Amino acid sequence: MGMTITEKIIAAHAGRDSVSPGDLVSVKVDLALANDITAPGSILEFNKVGVDSVFDRDKVVIVPDHFTPNRDIKSAEQAKMVREFAYEHELTNYFEIGRMGVEHALLPELGLVLPGDLAIGADSHTCTYGGLGAFSTGMGSTDLAAAWATGETWLKVPTNLKFNIEGKLGPWVSGKDIILYIIGKIGVDGALYKSMEFTGGTFRGLSMDSRFSVCNMAIEAGGKNGIIAADAETRAYVAERSSRPYTVYESDEDAEYEEVFEFSASDIELQIAFPHLPSNTRGLSEAGDVVIDQVVIGSCTNGRLEDLRTAAEILKGRQVDSRTRLIVIPATQAIYKQAMNEGLFEVFIDAGAAVSTPTCGPCLGGHMGVLAAGERALATTNRNFVGRMGHKDSEVYLAGPAVAAATAVVGKIAGPDSL
Repeated sequence: MGMTITEKIIAAHAGRDSVSPGDLVSVKVDLALANDITAPGSILEFNKVGVDSVFDRDKVVIVPDHFTPNRDIKSAEQAKMVREFAYEHELTNYFEIGRMGVEHALLPELGLVLPGDLAIGADSHTCTYGGLGAFSTGMGSTDLAAAWATGETWLKVPTNLKFNIEGKLGPWVSGKDIILYIIGKIGVDGALYKSMEFTGGTFRGLSMDSRFSVCNMAIEAGGKNGIIAADAETRAYVAERSSRPYTVYESDEDAEYEEVFEFSASDIELQIAFPHLPSNTRGLSEAGDVVIDQVVIGSCTNGRLEDLRTAAEILKGRQVDSRTRLIVIPATQAIYKQAMNEGLFEVFIDAGAAVSTPTCGPCLGGHMGVLAAGERALATTNRNFVGRMGHKDSEVYLAGPAVAAATAVVGKIAGPDSL
């Protein structure tokens, strides 16, 4: 029996010829990531181990991005603790304010994760790097601390699901709409501890930014990881960012999948996830009349350059509704600079939007856009649980950048065709 991409990567990092779903294996890691919320816990546990240094100062990565720039004294203390650890262990890849970005946009941008890598992180959206053809998954701070000390972690090899989509996507439809559509079909536990492999002509024609969006939200279906086979688009993306050797894996024709889902791209319209689950999805045509108080364009799901360009194309020459707040958050400093140089900031500001330095900020109800009771936000973020962006009596609707920009103009959930 053949193996899937995920199984091949795990086998290679376990030093085995093959693995099967359910196997418990110890694997060597290529990258071990934490942020300003999760790193303090890892640091406390790491200090109990009794080792003098991390296993590889090039492979331990810390990005303070959740509550930075620091929102209060507590977050400042956390950031200080992380900063001192990074300096003590001379971490090559510690990214402070002015250099940092939202972690899952920053690491691929810098070429720190490549096809065939095995990356772990104390953040559930570490699965983003599957867009490169890497195996990446989130875990707890204690497990991460052990990996910092040893360079290894343990995994149970997941079973596999395949999502095959063929055809051309409609106007404005992006990776965010694809993954919301899939989650709506299988539910928030439909891929629980399973590998979600995305295949088909639609994915081969998808930009890297959209591929990252798809894999980023695999965890919202319970997935252990999401993954898209590396191709010419991937190689071109990587060539601009890294000279480190890497291995491209493809699933064997006789690889075993628990289930294969077949979808047509023409059936995927612009999607909205209604409160309070990412699986509570509707097509835009079924959205109805929903007034929105705040729109957020950003996050590790949709704060990349493609997303900002889409939003600017829709907002150009238009005004944000007077009763709606629009916050735009580029995901990294490089994206920020490129968007500024392209004149996108002028479009956003002229439309009446606020533009923020890179941060996770409002995505987790941290800062830069926390909601009050009764308020509704439409965001390009990844979760809309009760109280996710602020008060427990607020509501969060999830969508892609096209719907977000149009909604900001109309003041109600809307698509570009309504303008």
